[in-house]
Amino acid sequence: MHASRLSRRAVLAGTAAGAALTTVPLLQSRAHAAEVTTATPSYRWRNATIGGTGFVTGVLFHPSVRGLAYARTDIGGAYRWDDRTARWTPLTDQLGWDDWNLLGVEALAVDPAHPDRLYLAVGTYAQSWAGNGAILRSVDRGATWTRTDLAVKLGGNEDGRGAGERLLVDPRDSDTLWLGTRHDGLLKSADRGATWAAVSGFPAAASATGQGVTFLVAVGRAVYAGWGDGDGSATAANLYRTTDGTTWEGVPGQPTGTSAKVPIRAAYDRHARELYVTYADAPGPNGQSAGSVHRLAPATGRWTDVTPVQPGGSDSFGYGGVAVDARRAGTVVVSTNNRWAAVDTLYRTTDGGLTWTSLKDSAVFDVSETPFLKWGADEPKFGWWIQAVAVDPYDSKHVVYGTGATLYGTRDLTHWAPQIRGLEETSVIRLISPPVGEAHLISASGDIGVMYHERLTASPSRGMATNPVFGSATGIAQAAGRPAYVVRTGWGDNGNGAYSGDGGRTWAPFAAQPSLAHDAPGPIATSADGGTLLWSFVHWDGTKYAAHRSADNGATWSEVSSFPKGATPVADPADPTLFYAYDTDTGTLYASTDSGLSFTARAGGLPAGDSQFQLVAAPGRTGDLWLSVKWNGLYRSVDGGASFSKVASCWASYTLGFGRPAPGADYPAIYQVGSTETITAVYRSDDEANTWVRINDDRHQWGWTGQCITGDPRVYGRVYLATNGRGIQYGEQI
Repeated sequence: MHASRLSRRAVLAGTAAGAALTTVPLLQSRAHAAEVTTATPSYRWRNATIGGTGFVTGVLFHPSVRGLAYARTDIGGAYRWDDRTARWTPLTDQLGWDDWNLLGVEALAVDPAHPDRLYLAVGTYAQSWAGNGAILRSVDRGATWTRTDLAVKLGGNEDGRGAGERLLVDPRDSDTLWLGTRHDGLLKSADRGATWAAVSGFPAAASATGQGVTFLVAVGRAVYAGWGDGDGSATAANLYRTTDGTTWEGVPGQPTGTSAKVPIRAAYDRHARELYVTYADAPGPNGQSAGSVHRLAPATGRWTDVTPVQPGGSDSFGYGGVAVDARRAGTVVVSTNNRWAAVDTLYRTTDGGLTWTSLKDSAVFDVSETPFLKWGADEPKFGWWIQAVAVDPYDSKHVVYGTGATLYGTRDLTHWAPQIRGLEETSVIRLISPPVGEAHLISASGDIGVMYHERLTASPSRGMATNPVFGSATGIAQAAGRPAYVVRTGWGDNGNGAYSGDGGRTWAPFAAQPSLAHDAPGPIATSADGGTLLWSFVHWDGTKYAAHRSADNGATWSEVSSFPKGATPVADPADPTLFYAYDTDTGTLYASTDSGLSFTARAGGLPAGDSQFQLVAAPGRTGDLWLSVKWNGLYRSVDGGASFSKVASCWASYTLGFGRPAPGADYPAIYQVGSTETITAVYRSDDEANTWVRINDDRHQWGWTGQCITGDPRVYGRVYLATNGRGIQYGEQI
């Protein structure tokens, strides 16, 4: 579900693979130099509420503190749950631009003996282009952190990210931690995560498949480790243990075969003294077609197959989450995963797996707080990508499970609702703030399409835009002189393009679409009067195609051969005959003066080579263009792209947008993610980019934020910021 997020991989170079291990206070890392200006004026930052919208890969209740839990996500950081307020608090928003790769959380761990201690293993990608992982250590439940950089890579958004937990506090010694890695075996720390060393006696050999240690779990005073790189044969162990913290051995008698190839998760029933392990034939969350659940009595070595239902025929799936009831022996909950035919479910047993009940069969859902979870249907589904499951140790009927889009919870095993307040993980593609109308914001995102935000503090009442429903959006545009007309593009269930005549409240698909739209829907633009559409096409693999034009609201389309392939079309906000496009391959600005029928080159010799360079037009003006070219700086043209001059006030610009002018000013406020000093941050200029003030602070950085930013044309000082995994952030001057 997160394919759109993989394109963020080349944002910045990461730490070298062989970097030395260092320990630094988190807020003093990298670019946080003393000379960086503080946020002036003061801003309040909040999420525009949608509710989840991303893959919750792990949930962990604290075993000794009532109402305390933690959640991890694949690209959006970690959160702490407070049962008194029924709300999640984000814990990693302080990770900045240079540390974008650390917003993916591979694993988390708590210390049963020291409730304030929390550990995170962070690192989104284990690929060569990504930086190394890190361990974040907190002694105040995630309010503040100390960071240890690792010499290995972690993969919070890789296949197998729903397995785990791969991080564990040793049951014998709270100062000892274990960390399972994907490519580098097992690591151990004797000083609460400050330093780490490889465990030489761990018997499984390092593998290039990218799974490695899939989980670590305490079984009494022993530690068990799942191994995901085996082949399911009797000679290739996939479960290991140590009883003394030094010597590791394969667990005898463990299950074999395709359905037990990859151990996904494990949970120990301390009352019954039995370990439950879920298995699948692939790490997931996609690609699983077989799976099983097994129970081990460690004292006797006896294994029992307690699989609720064996996959068969078209109903192929694996098993994912597993959680035991800390109050009742033999009470266990497991989840299916990748079960598309009969739909995924949770199975619950109260007799150690002899019999199971599907909780889906009696489930009653209430998604009124987050209507998008209906996905354009009449009723929500039980879920998919279910690999995170947890049972509250203080309330046997309080069960939660994660999906690819939210976290559901119940207090009675029957009635379910999203338990997601405060947790926002959207990967945002494009934002529009209309100049008039009910909504101040329309968003286009990966995985959840387009939404019309009547309020910023509540999930959109209409849910995802329908007719068609988009999986992921690729573009959205509003006619500057006719705000009621809005168009959108993306991967749809009934066509890949649509229009709205009421400002984005309701939609209809284009009557026709170019054939390229089936496989490569890209960004779209509409002329100021809504009379002309330009649709660009880019395949997910980067292949670029010719743009197409429609002058009849999408009923017919014609190729525009002179438009630079793959470029993002930009409409002039004042003159409906003018369009622009920036060719990032050649560093050339193209313009059309005949409503998009033809394009000719204007200014050339500009920075080239990066498809993420952005061209935007200042509202209400003809030919006033701004070009953000990342570390190459910011350029401006006031003659429709015939010439550009470099803006001297900032040395890096990643994304730029406009909002209501400051009182007494006649030019829109400019908002930018860029660099004016030694840090990449969010800035505002009230004087046409002559000077800037930083408006975020070190506690509000959200990793990579270079996709989109826009101000509110009706509220001075309000700005909307797209993040890659922390949803839509909006800031207001206070």
